[in-house]
Amino acid sequence: MESPSRVIAALSSLAAVLLIAGCTIGPGATGSQATSNPSSGPGQSSDDSDDVEGTLLDDGRMFAVVTWGSSTCVPQVDTVTAEGQTVSVTLVEPESEGDGEKACTADLASRASVGALPEGVDPTKEITLQVTYGDVVDDVDLDGDPSFTGTPGSSTEYAPTAGWFDDGSLVLLTWGSSSCAPVVENLEGSGASGTATFATDDDQVCTMDMAPRATILEFGEDAVDDDAFTLTLVGGGLDGTVEVRG
Repeated sequence: MESPSRVIAALSSLAAVLLIAGCTIGPGATGSQATSNPSSGPGQSSDDSDDVEGTLLDDGRMFAVVTWGSSTCVPQVDTVTAEGQTVSVTLVEPESEGDGEKACTADLASRASVGALPEGVDPTKEITLQVTYGDVVDDVDLDGDPSFTGTPGSSTEYAPTAGWFDDGSLVLLTWGSSSCAPVVENLEGSGASGTATFATDDDQVCTMDMAPRATILEFGEDAVDDDAFTLTLVGGGLDGTVEVRG
């Protein structure tokens, strides 16, 4: 039986180039309260805000760190270093466009921050992400996948990939304009398959860069089977299928 799902899109903050003047971004959430010091920031007292999860993406070339906090202030990957199969990742708050702190909505949502694995890390073997985000320090153990053919440090193929970070919850990695993140209109799934339908806006003006965009899709606990799961993408220029790893 198809299950309704909550969908949260999180745009990664990796580099963008060649901006188009006057570029517009899709409308933000309505009715949200903005604050420069959201209670869901790192080190706050919320039961969920200090949780850290992760997954591997891009055929083993990249990773995503999932944190909980304001949906409009996705942490940025600042530094990534590796010693063997242990990868140290530091997350920082997004920079403000002007003076002072960036205003953030006071909600509590899952956000995905993506980064590249350093050369020498073997994604076919177990990896430990040592994540530092403000006062929060946590280890995330990721199972290696022998089917990965990508090598950290090698060029991406710019194909959509996805990985589970929790029961029924995954990170979808797509490539395109950094200012036009995929907008999910509908998500449904049952058994070992699901379909994500994205909005298509041919009139939207976007930056002419090619950046990784991380979108969190949540089917719900026990709503789908995590093993051998196939995700079908419809609309938004993303039509195709993705085998979800992890």
